[in-house]
Amino acid sequence: MSTVNPRRWWALLVLAVAQFMVIMDVSIVGVALPEMQRELGFAASELQWVINAYVVAFGGLLLLGGRLSDLLGARRVFITGWVVLMAGSVVAALAGSAGTEVVGRAVQGVGGALIAPAAMTLLMVLFSHDPKELGKAMAFYGAAAPAGGTAGVFLGGVFTEWMSWPWIFWIYLPIGLVTLLAVNLLPDVGRRRGAVDVLGAAAVTLGLALAVFTVVRTESDGWASASTVLGLAGAAVLLAGFLVLQKTVRSPLMPLSIWRTPRLASANVAMALLGGAWIPMWYFLNLYLQQVLGYGAFAAGAALLPMTTLLMVFMIGITGRLMGRFGMKPLLSGGLLVLALGLVWLAAVEPTGTFLVDVLPASLVAALGMSLAYIPGLMAAMSGAPQEQAGLASGIVNTTYQVGSALGLAALTAIATAAGADRLGDLPALTEGFSAAFIGAAVVAAAGSLLTAMLMRGGRDAGDSADAGAPAAESAPEPDAGARPGEGVRV
Repeated sequence: MSTVNPRRWWALLVLAVAQFMVIMDVSIVGVALPEMQRELGFAASELQWVINAYVVAFGGLLLLGGRLSDLLGARRVFITGWVVLMAGSVVAALAGSAGTEVVGRAVQGVGGALIAPAAMTLLMVLFSHDPKELGKAMAFYGAAAPAGGTAGVFLGGVFTEWMSWPWIFWIYLPIGLVTLLAVNLLPDVGRRRGAVDVLGAAAVTLGLALAVFTVVRTESDGWASASTVLGLAGAAVLLAGFLVLQKTVRSPLMPLSIWRTPRLASANVAMALLGGAWIPMWYFLNLYLQQVLGYGAFAAGAALLPMTTLLMVFMIGITGRLMGRFGMKPLLSGGLLVLALGLVWLAAVEPTGTFLVDVLPASLVAALGMSLAYIPGLMAAMSGAPQEQAGLASGIVNTTYQVGSALGLAALTAIATAAGADRLGDLPALTEGFSAAFIGAAVVAAAGSLLTAMLMRGGRDAGDSADAGAPAAESAPEPDAGARPGEGVRV
């Protein structure tokens, strides 16, 4: 029988801070985007890389981070992740050009991909002795995610408005140093023997990055151009190579047998489309508030607080209960449909619009849809997995969400730019471009709703029970940044 760690609740605080900061790393940059565009010389079609560089690195390396955590020891990988995240923050804060900023953000994403699965492993080690304590710990840890997303929106506005945008990255240094000083509170999890599928990790990350880069370039190169065709073909080859490696290597990052899990495939399709609709909406809404309505960074951050607060309240306190009553499939499909309706409403924005009329009600409807869909999507992907593969199923679906977010943002940025979103100062053209992006995101969400209704297996099982739903709701992460491997489940 394992010894209970007497400092486990202090250790949980360290892990919750890590969760808070990793999630905040996406939301905190949103309101700073216009300032970064002006100072660093980002083109309208390239600005998305401030988000996507982090998302691609983070999503592409999540499975590798989990594997390294198992092999090298979770505490060691947790520490390494913080060092990498802090290094990326320094590069991003000191960046004098768009290219350097993108590099810094990618390094931050690598750090996040190491921290997140290691933190979840450490949490499970600390509290696996008592299911009740584990539930409480998961609730506390999970609540740090939406809190980080909400705080990031607010703090990004504060730093950008009253200090300067580099402070959205400098803040990671003092918090990181305090976290590293407290790592002795964390258990020293033993290492295991095994191999690391480095080629597989490289193939999936490079394939995703090439696909996103190619889609970004379609605005200037065109969809039928040789560069676009070759770029997408190269991405397909890399991703196909990843699948071949998973079938042939001795210790794959993603054993293909996991796809026999009921509902895993349909849930991953739904989560990819959910990310492909939600992240572009959040991105373009930030730009509309500042570039069309003329909000400053602080005012734009404050304007997004009602939306993020609704997300936090529903995902922590309400969605799990609804899932226990109605099941996963109806909430996932219905939530995607509600999100699509909110996006159609947002598409009616005007160059002379106001926050109360054009933004607030539509954004709350969209946030309601997201809060209804996200947790059921995670649970649907994981509810059929055997216990020993629950963490892998979680890592796959969270990676899929990040992939969908990156590709969706790239595609909708190309659409928005073609419709006029690159004409800074021309408010009608900017509004038309943002409106086109909202319509595109609505189509993506509606497609997710329809495909979920058609493809996902119905019925009610243990994953649909109230007991299964409640813990997931308590520990669900903020959807702006996606979840982490193994989060929010005990199935």
